[in-house]
Amino acid sequence: MGITVAYMKSTIFSGALALVSIVGLTTCGRISDTAEKIQQVENNLTTVIQSENDGTYNLKDRMTYYHIHGVSIAIIHNYKIEWAKGYGWADDSLKIPVTTQTLFQAGSISKSLNSVGVLKLAQDKKIDLYTDINTYLRSWKFPHAPLSKGKKLTIANLLSHTGGLTVHGFGGYEKGDAIPTILQVLDGKKPANSPAVRSMYEPGLKYEYSGGGITISQLIVMDITHEPYEKFMYDNVLKPLGMTASTYQQPPTDKAPKLVSAAYYSDGKQVKGKYHIYPEQAAAGLWTNPTDLCKYIIETQLAYMGKSHKVLSQQMTNLMLTPYANESAALGVFIDSYPDSTKYFEHGGVDEGFISQYYGSIEDGNGLVIMVNTANGGNLIPEIVNSIAKVYGFKYLNHSKTIKTVDVPDSVLQNYSGQYELEPRYILTISKEDGNLFVQATGQEKVEIFPESESKFFLKIVDAEIEFIKGDKGQITKLILNQNGIHDAKKVK
Repeated sequence: MGITVAYMKSTIFSGALALVSIVGLTTCGRISDTAEKIQQVENNLTTVIQSENDGTYNLKDRMTYYHIHGVSIAIIHNYKIEWAKGYGWADDSLKIPVTTQTLFQAGSISKSLNSVGVLKLAQDKKIDLYTDINTYLRSWKFPHAPLSKGKKLTIANLLSHTGGLTVHGFGGYEKGDAIPTILQVLDGKKPANSPAVRSMYEPGLKYEYSGGGITISQLIVMDITHEPYEKFMYDNVLKPLGMTASTYQQPPTDKAPKLVSAAYYSDGKQVKGKYHIYPEQAAAGLWTNPTDLCKYIIETQLAYMGKSHKVLSQQMTNLMLTPYANESAALGVFIDSYPDSTKYFEHGGVDEGFISQYYGSIEDGNGLVIMVNTANGGNLIPEIVNSIAKVYGFKYLNHSKTIKTVDVPDSVLQNYSGQYELEPRYILTISKEDGNLFVQATGQEKVEIFPESESKFFLKIVDAEIEFIKGDKGQITKLILNQNGIHDAKKVK
């Protein structure tokens, strides 16, 4: 399926909304300069795709437009946290604002910190990254199958998603639900709501994202250290990094309720019980905020240069940041590489009602973290990243591109109206309103599409194009959706 553009039906921005915390400023001049930069970031948002006459947007307005409840941002410049700021509501019903201390579920960003913990065990010679995982598993053994073709499955495979394993991600559990043990999760046994973690094909063949594999690494940590996972991670990773506000505890009963953000669905409803519980802590269970995540990013940057070693040595940090079996997937992070040797390590995260993203430059001490407590935050995060990149000159992080539009006669636009079947029972409905063309996917909101030629149109809030195709008789017979691949949709009405 495609064209996922989610909206909510609620209204925010009433009352006091933002609390700013400016970090590390010592002079009035710097405070003034940073305050100006904050204002620039807040007023220079751009969509992923723009037409040539589009301007910039204000963050508050875009939060209203997308109906986002809460956002938290932190910026790293020259190996220091430049500023951090919270916007909107951590809990809309209780009118608790987002502050820089508000904790969000980090989703798959949890995997990055998990890798730091696992690599610490390797650094301390308690595990070997290239030995078969069953050497270290005590309470459970991975059931090697014919699909693995006799190849060993290593911890390095788990951390780099090259183990050929099943289970992409996890949905979590509502408060009040029975929570499975890690063994039940790995075997897909009730009350687990995910299938068993097993081989899809032999290890090392190719990259295949697997939260299931990361969950195996969680069990290895527990079996080797004989400690609860959250305790090991706090004592050996979070605390040494200065991430003392963060926790892997699920649920986070060690944190004051007012510091823990609620999560929201795209329809505006709060997630039942405020948030889901994730026993798959390594894959999805970190509670944190952008300020704490910046501490991890900065330490990684300094350790890479050999200027710090709070947890990992320079050698182990370099290993973590080295793609393992393809050009991007390293050990717990993804590496974005550009033509002039500029590189970023990064990871995104999605839990029920939460979405987040971080970037850290490998060599020049820059970075950013954005966390959102609403499921459709994926529409807003790229716009904030674009703005930060423009204001601070972060090379290659401004992913906005401009496409020139053309005028298309109403008569031509009308010919495109109709229903197009992308998949069985999944329809793209094209309609013309006031001289403009719109697309609406099954179960989604209607969004405008813009002409770059008489037959080809683009969306602004997702990177997608639609081209209308004529048959032999000159009538429109199908459209082609170009979004993460080419997809045909036959005109059915």
